[in-house]
Order: sequence, then C-alpha cells, then structure tokens
Amino acid sequence: MDHQRTGDVREAWGRVTAWLEHHEPEVFASLGGPGSLAAVRDAESRMGVELTDELRLWLVSLDIDASRQPPAGSGPVELGGPDVLPSGGLLLGLGDIERVYLYKMAMEELSQSGDADCPSWRREWVPIASEYDGVYGMFVNTVTGAVGTWSEGEFPEEFEYLSLFAFFQDVADQLEGVSSGVWDGPGRARRLDPRPEDEPVRLWARANGYLVNDRGRVPADIRAEYKASQR
Repeated sequence: MDHQRTGDVREAWGRVTAWLEHHEPEVFASLGGPGSLAAVRDAESRMGVELTDELRLWLVSLDIDASRQPPAGSGPVELGGPDVLPSGGLLLGLGDIERVYLYKMAMEELSQSGDADCPSWRREWVPIASEYDGVYGMFVNTVTGAVGTWSEGEFPEEFEYLSLFAFFQDVADQLEGVSSGVWDGPGRARRLDPRPEDEPVRLWARANGYLVNDRGRVPADIRAEYKASQR
C-alpha cells in the first residue's frame, strides 16, 4: 500500500462502507448518518482549530455520532465506532473527536513538559481514532493534512499517511484483502491473528518501562531499541 497517495476522501471512505455493508451489515448499520457542516463548524469553534477540507468532507458525508447519545460518566471516547478498523481502536465521530481533542489538550497543559519540540500533543492534531481511554489513537495534522499516531509514553509519529484519503484507502485495502475464512469482524482480525514477531518486542518493551498496546503497530523507535538490545 502506498501511504503517500492523495485523492477524494469520499471515494476512499466509500470503499470502506461498501465492504462493511456487504460483509458486516450490523457494523455498517451502526455507523450513524450524514453529518452537518454547521455542527462541524461549531465543533471547530469550541476546539479553537480549523479542520482540513478532507476531514470536513468525511464528517459531513457520514458522522458516526449522528443520532446517538453518549452514556453518562463515560471516558474520553463516549461513543466510537467499533469493529471498523482492522488495526483495532474506535473510529471517532464529531462528538468524540471534540471530547478526545479537548482531553488531550488538557493533558498536555497539565504535563507542562516545557519541550516545545516534543510535546505529547499539539494544537493542530485532531483525533480520528482512539481507544476508549485515549491512550492510543490516530490523528490528522490540520496544518499538513497528514495522518499520525500517538501512544501514551511515546513520541507521536506524524507522517504515517500523507492524507486521510491514503489512510482510508489502506483500511479498504486491508478489509478487501482479508480471507473470509479468517475474518471475524473488521476490528477483531488483528486481535485473533497478531503477528508472532511482535510479541518479543512487546514483552521487552514492558519489561523496560515502555507502554505498548496488545494489538496494533509497535512504534518504530521501540522496535529499533529492541533490535539494538539483541546485538
């Protein structure tokens, strides 16, 4: 998959929803409905950040939070779209995007690291996927349009994908390329079939004080340190 492609994000997202509608109708039915440009603009105002055109187009074409009410007293992610992303995590609708963004900004302000070059969160990063507790997720850089990842205790990686289009194209490629004999729902495939070579890296990382998730990508810097430790 070429992570550097750009194009119409609605086309890429359409591939994802078409696969879900055909193979996982219950997940497709849970995705919500069309979003509202006015609601998007209101959220931008509350967050104090201007979204990219791509992000607006996606949120207007389908907002996962549409017609859904969050439960009382939940965490940073109150709704979330489970079982959509092959790598795990919850795809966020507009309400959760705003909640997680404000939560991450508050955590960055409380940390007062004083390191402007390596903050845990930047104002221009807007989350699009996350675990319920906000420990791991993906974001769009509203300045560059690139998609990056964060994991608590590690430096975020800003350029996993050049664009939101490239990210959804990769999601669609993964969905379309999975054998029906192995698949057990979009968000569950990686959990049932983790890469065996990742497990020693995760065990080493935890033994050395790093925070890593049970599934998904192991950060490149941890991989590098693990390899160095084996020499």
